[in-house]
Amino acid sequence: MSKAARKGLQVAWLLGAPVVFLGAGLVVGHTALAQEAAPAATSGDDVLQEVVVTARRRAENLKDVPVAVSAFSAEQLQAQGAVNLTDLEYKSPNTTVQVARGSNSTLIAFIRGVGQQDPLWGFEPGVGLYVDDVYIARPQGAVLDIYDVNRIEVLRGPQGTLYGRNTIGGAIKYVTRDLGDQPTANARVEIGSYNEHNIILSGSTPLSEKFAIGGAVAIYRHDGYGHNLYTGADQYNKDVVAGRISAEFKPTEKVTVKVAADQTNDMSNAKSGHRETATPSGAAPLANDYDTMAGVGDHNFVTNRGLSLTAEWAVTDEWTVKAISAYRDGYTQTNIDFDNLPQPYLDVPALYKDHQFSQELQTIYTGERLQGVAGIYYMDATSAGAFDTDVQNLGLSILTSGSVKTKSVAGFTDLSYDITDALKISLGGRYTNDDKTGSVYRAYYLGIRSPSFGGKAQAPFSVRTNYTNQRSFGEFTPRASVSYKLTPDVTTYASYSKGFKSGGFDMRGDAVLTPDTVKGYNPETVDSYEVGVKGDYLDRRLTLNMAGFYSNYTGQQVTTQVPTATGIASFVDNVGSSHIYGLELEAIAKLTRQLTAQANVGYTMAQFDKFLSYDLTSKKYVDVAGLRGFQNTPKWTTGFTLSYLLPFDDKSTLNSAATVSYRSFTQLYDTASILDQPGYTLVDLNFVWTSADDHWQVGLRAKNLTDERYRIGGYPFGSATYVNSYTAYYGAPRTITGTVGLHF
Repeated sequence: MSKAARKGLQVAWLLGAPVVFLGAGLVVGHTALAQEAAPAATSGDDVLQEVVVTARRRAENLKDVPVAVSAFSAEQLQAQGAVNLTDLEYKSPNTTVQVARGSNSTLIAFIRGVGQQDPLWGFEPGVGLYVDDVYIARPQGAVLDIYDVNRIEVLRGPQGTLYGRNTIGGAIKYVTRDLGDQPTANARVEIGSYNEHNIILSGSTPLSEKFAIGGAVAIYRHDGYGHNLYTGADQYNKDVVAGRISAEFKPTEKVTVKVAADQTNDMSNAKSGHRETATPSGAAPLANDYDTMAGVGDHNFVTNRGLSLTAEWAVTDEWTVKAISAYRDGYTQTNIDFDNLPQPYLDVPALYKDHQFSQELQTIYTGERLQGVAGIYYMDATSAGAFDTDVQNLGLSILTSGSVKTKSVAGFTDLSYDITDALKISLGGRYTNDDKTGSVYRAYYLGIRSPSFGGKAQAPFSVRTNYTNQRSFGEFTPRASVSYKLTPDVTTYASYSKGFKSGGFDMRGDAVLTPDTVKGYNPETVDSYEVGVKGDYLDRRLTLNMAGFYSNYTGQQVTTQVPTATGIASFVDNVGSSHIYGLELEAIAKLTRQLTAQANVGYTMAQFDKFLSYDLTSKKYVDVAGLRGFQNTPKWTTGFTLSYLLPFDDKSTLNSAATVSYRSFTQLYDTASILDQPGYTLVDLNFVWTSADDHWQVGLRAKNLTDERYRIGGYPFGSATYVNSYTAYYGAPRTITGTVGLHF
């Protein structure tokens, strides 16, 4: 099927979704819990507004939550020009949220040094992503554009006693907009640099007192920031269609049933990186960091879709029962050119697919002094894929394929008790059991391209790996905290939590080079300690949240790929142990009625205590802790925004915001290389005019105003076999976008 035909079918699916999927879908957040006051950055009030979050499964004032959490409302994100989830790393301290190397929409996330860089099938993320209450297990297609959103919360540190899936580093909650009791409609058109043209439509309407429907569709397109000088195709272009529909049924005042569906299709070209080293003929790297000479092909297609149903019953004023059922699946077909040259020195055509079903049952209690949640979580997921590694200098291709099946069962609870009006304690725990079955096949074929990817029909001349193995992983992870109100507006707290990520199987493992790969790798755990203070000062003109943390990280799972004379050796090792400590500060100051300042500062010091690396020559593990560093964990992250709300005589307003963000030196792999990114600064400007009746908005957004060049990913294959290939992927250049929005 042609790309144009696929695009037509996908748009037709989205426009027809309200008919096809009205009875199921992706959860829309709980109405009572999703309410949030207008953010300080967009308000013309004399004092800062209170921020309500649901980080602990119930509505709470942010300053009362004994958890390090950043919260951003839809209005605040719009006022600051946020486009997708990657903007969060400049707004939340000690947070990295990036597009994965060689990808347009695969998510890589780290919080406080804990995450998962390798997005291969079967690997679990260290930072959990939740769309409403549904856990998104797959990183492909998870770089969500910000549309039809109510708010986004970033929870730092291990999460497991409150959330469906245990996450070791933290969680990102993407909460969609609720259906209201009045008809609403929104339309936004954006036109900008690189022929950017986006259309976002959303709306909802009640059909009766007990039934309402809503939906949104978004089309995002822009030309490439660079070009493939070999094929002529755009590089770093965008061609995405996304949609979401939902329905809400309230048969009684105490029962609510919500259903929804969503789908995202990414038809952007395959993204090849920029070769940072000279070509085999001695030619210098291309002048434009977004250009390439890759010859593997430009085809790329990523689709994700989900269905879910949430039923909620308020049994009494204190007791609520909630059930969440969800199904998601996805498919990716893409090409990655590691050498960035026309010849297939190191080319990888690849495909991934997955599906997951999850079921969660919660019981929520809200009493005068006791509050809590208890739940059971079940997930049945399968992720699979295949890719060729085509190596011209060896005259062969390496086919790797396989799957990982996961069945996870967990029980969790988290209880808070008010000993006095000022002193509160919280205790929680979770037991997780994961059963995993991994199947891995790896074989060498003569010539470029194996039969699975269009090569000639032939038997492999060497089968390197061919096994199926099953393992079970279980762990109890507790959580405890104590908080004390120093004043009605200032709360201090101390907490302990344990995070757990189960083991698995290396889909790239070569059983000839590393025989132990058939045994899989073990879980990793984090013991995290945190103290903090949150509060409002100066008659609620200043909000200041501070936290200090210390973590012991053991069994850390690290992926290493080493070029060899006959291919590439892949390891997923439990390398040993490390410790991480740091500080975080978030502040909002109401300088005048119209002028607001916001700042976030993060400091992280992460150091390996033991790093056991497998030596292919000695066949032994060697401790190389002194030679290794943490990936995607800059020591300093800072952001500062100054917002000014200008009222006009006709009651319309102009909200302007200037943001300066800084990230210090960042190591992209645990081993230092020329790909590591020095510290850099980004400057953004955003202007939004809103009419007096709130019906019209006109905006102008400038991102990366100084046109900074900075690397967000790369591949180091520095050996003669792979023609000394170091390739890098860069963040977006300067872009300027104008918007016109209509709301009624």
